[in-house]
Amino acid sequence: MMNPNAKDAFEKFKMEAAREVGVNLKNGYNGDLSSKEAGSVGGQMVKKMIEQYENSMK
Repeated sequence: MMNPNAKDAFEKFKMEAAREVGVNLKNGYNGDLSSKEAGSVGGQMVKKMIEQYENSMK
């Protein structure tokens, strides 16, 4: 990501999604996460993006 503001917003979004599914992320490298935990965070992020898109269509 070239835009620092976009990167910051993405990191905030990722942390919010992780908090919602009960995964403790830290700033920086999170290589100690299990595949299940990482997948839960990614899945929650996709779910939230779809919800936001659907709400924008109304």
